[in-house]
Amino acid sequence: MLKGIHLTLLIGPGVPVPAPKILMDSLTAIQVTNGKDRSGFQLTFTIGKTSPILTTLLAAGFFDPIITRVIIIATVNGFPNVLMDGLIANQELTPSNEAGKSTLTITGEDLSLAMDLVEMVVPFTGMPDVAAIYLSLAPYTALGIAPIVIPPAISPIPVPTNSWRSQAKVTHRALLKDLANKVGYIFVVQPGPLPGQSVAYFGPDINLPIPQPALSINLDGHSNVESLGFSLDGKAKKIKIFTVFDPITKKVPVPVPVPNINFLKPPLGLRPTPPAKIEFESEGANEDTLTSAQKILGYMMNNSTAISGNGSLDVLRYNGILRARMLVGVRGSGLAYDGMYYVDSVTHNIKKGEYKQNFTLSRDGLISNTPLVLV
Repeated sequence: MLKGIHLTLLIGPGVPVPAPKILMDSLTAIQVTNGKDRSGFQLTFTIGKTSPILTTLLAAGFFDPIITRVIIIATVNGFPNVLMDGLIANQELTPSNEAGKSTLTITGEDLSLAMDLVEMVVPFTGMPDVAAIYLSLAPYTALGIAPIVIPPAISPIPVPTNSWRSQAKVTHRALLKDLANKVGYIFVVQPGPLPGQSVAYFGPDINLPIPQPALSINLDGHSNVESLGFSLDGKAKKIKIFTVFDPITKKVPVPVPVPNINFLKPPLGLRPTPPAKIEFESEGANEDTLTSAQKILGYMMNNSTAISGNGSLDVLRYNGILRARMLVGVRGSGLAYDGMYYVDSVTHNIKKGEYKQNFTLSRDGLISNTPLVLV
């Protein structure tokens, strides 16, 4: 592709293999989106009327959805980065009257797509949440998915003689995301670190505390991003009031105001955004103490950040790949918005001779609380 950048595409049913030359020659664009919820990809091929892709590969089922696995690897300065490991979900053919202008677009998702295909009913008799999660993820180890599960701080276990929890007519991915939302966690399947391997992470939304090279703007020859902008939402932060009954008489309602503070993701600014809204939780007053405590803790760990940023960069000028779910520094945007940010999502746009990224950032608080950022 470019000096110091090499692209590898593995594709095939079951076990992906290096893409044939005819496929790589016809590949005109790759788009990969890595977010904190799920990831997806899109491959665009330009083909002619007599192209083997159209006459042979497509007809033979080479791009069939669900069974065809795709692995995309970008090697930058000798270091391989697994951008995507997923399954094809959709194919779209657009014929053209002009010779060699027809396009075949392949769209897919990460391997969590395999967890969203079959609805089933599974009883979790006497199981805590962590056991139910491991049981749900067990069948997908055959795809190279290694589970990493952080047990919830509060996990009530129903007495089996009274009742038990069941997975009722939902897919494994829907169940895992519902459990994650309930306790303020996230569930995401991340590709890598090696080709053919992925990590199914169930736990708090914690970004790796490893700072990436800073995003520099408005610094003349030291600038390494093409565009960068920030916005502050004054209504993003709020206080929520939960109502619980006292544990002794279970008749006296006790209001519990919960601030919009995530102790696992501390503010990265010296001036945190003050809460502007007050809301009341309409459900949960009749729940037991442990369930109410679990819901309150989940709200504290699943709050929003007030400052968001978005921009684009050229990987060659940045001299590396910006990764999602990590920290990155910003410099050159002024005293209020310089400093460290969480990288929420990254979109890779790859074409012949071009590799660019769009990204979104977030944090809470103006004015950096760190004196320096990694250049």
